[in-house]
Amino acid sequence: MSRIRLAVIGAGAIGRKHIDVINQVPRAELVAIADPSPQAEALARTLGVAWYAEVEAMLERAKPQGVINATPNTLHVPCAIACIERGIPVLVEKPVAESPERAQELVLAAQKHGVPVLVGHHRRHNALTAAAKALIDSGELGKIVAVSAHWILQKPDDYFDVAWRREPGAGPLLVNLVHDIDLLRYLLGEIEEVQAMTSSATRGFANEDSAVVNLRFACGALGSAVLSDCGVSPWSWEMNSAENVIYAHTPENCYLISGSKGALAIPQMRWWRYGEQSGWHAPLLQETLNVEPIDPFILQLRHFLQVIRGEAEPIIDAADALRSLDVIDLIRQVAPKAA
Repeated sequence: MSRIRLAVIGAGAIGRKHIDVINQVPRAELVAIADPSPQAEALARTLGVAWYAEVEAMLERAKPQGVINATPNTLHVPCAIACIERGIPVLVEKPVAESPERAQELVLAAQKHGVPVLVGHHRRHNALTAAAKALIDSGELGKIVAVSAHWILQKPDDYFDVAWRREPGAGPLLVNLVHDIDLLRYLLGEIEEVQAMTSSATRGFANEDSAVVNLRFACGALGSAVLSDCGVSPWSWEMNSAENVIYAHTPENCYLISGSKGALAIPQMRWWRYGEQSGWHAPLLQETLNVEPIDPFILQLRHFLQVIRGEAEPIIDAADALRSLDVIDLIRQVAPKAA
């Protein structure tokens, strides 16, 4: 089977991750990078692939069969639509757009041209996620009652040397919590109601640096999420899941799910339930689900190749990702102005 010709738009940190993954998957071939920066030009030269300063020129000349769009949030929609209008399937990094209104433009464009869009909520591809969903869907946990999520991670100061990361819309709600919201939706179903508070007291930027959120799911479960990009903690998906080696691994859990028959801690995959007797006087039985680790970005790319070949529908398309973005937008609306 011939290799699929891929291009990457945006050669920042996440773009370089995608490039590394493409080079690990035999059925994929990187043919071009589109990014106006000198660093991207140098990277393309090192890799021996074509470099373009402009997206349109790359699409017309390199003629990729699929594109990975790893640009800043505000460029997700225009770059993706440029691909769609040329009939090229695109993987758009999360969040799908900077606002629900912009995301709707992408949804409509994909529908009009009949071109598939895969959104890069890569945690849906993680084997840990698959194991958790299988256990929840099996009914072994009973009716889900409550879930708590933590994402507290101290981003380095030089992360904010890039101006747009200090501006509204680049705080942890849209950049980070959108991942958790999407994963919770995938595991537990739609979110119907939110309450929230945010703060920018630590960094003092125009966007929030911390937030607390309450959630009500359509299934009846209640949830909470605590997040901050300026706090020290061992609790975040990045540090707990060990899916990306650039993060120091801490063997803790960032999601705790409780049901009427059992409980599950993710990503360490510890499962608690009662034996013959239940209630607070009875001891809980515990086991750890064994999950074979594999880079979810590799699984995501393999899925994208199937989407390009017409062998699969996107596991999360623009319309689905829009629903996660809608929740984030609602949180931003109901939260008092960050103080």
